[in-house]
Amino acid sequence: MFKLRTLPYDTTAFGKFLSEEAFSYHHGKHHKTYVDNLNKLIKDTEFENKDLFFIIKNSSAGLFNNAAQIYNHDFYFDCLSPKSDESKMNAAFKTALEKEFNSLSEFKTEFIKGASGVFGSGWFWLVYDLKDKKLKLLSTPNAATPITEEKVPLLVADVWEHAYYINHRNARAAYLEAFFEYVNWEFVAKAYEWALKEGEGSIQFYINELHS
Repeated sequence: MFKLRTLPYDTTAFGKFLSEEAFSYHHGKHHKTYVDNLNKLIKDTEFENKDLFFIIKNSSAGLFNNAAQIYNHDFYFDCLSPKSDESKMNAAFKTALEKEFNSLSEFKTEFIKGASGVFGSGWFWLVYDLKDKKLKLLSTPNAATPITEEKVPLLVADVWEHAYYINHRNARAAYLEAFFEYVNWEFVAKAYEWALKEGEGSIQFYINELHS
């Protein structure tokens, strides 16, 4: 049985970006629904005793949607911090980011532009592509996730409207501008560090730390 992960911060500490009500709805109800649904769907099936990584990589349809959305939300919530600190980036990640995007400022501009342009519901990611060893920006629709495409997630913005409607209504661009004031750069940089060391194994390790 999977359980809803706990959040590693005070959900009242995000100012006007995301309120306690927003976290209560998004994490406490929406995220939890995916967990509850997945537990029902895997009961008495070949997936009942498999880990979440295996389920995401080997399932389809409704089962995949719920499993992938658990992971996508887990990762999104870890990408946030009430005390964003760009100095927490390690040198390797900062160098890689500047190589692909010239500067952090230009990266933010490209990320916000790409995430603003996602049609409908979905996610916008910074990933490490295991095939060509580069950082890339990627959008995925609905529940789709980069971990099915040999890409290791490093940063994600949830651009489903439910992620920001309580505080920003339908102003996605305003939500994304504020998002960068609360990015957990230490987490992002460590995700890159582990992607270099362990590749896809870093994803499975992260998932199993939350859902052992």
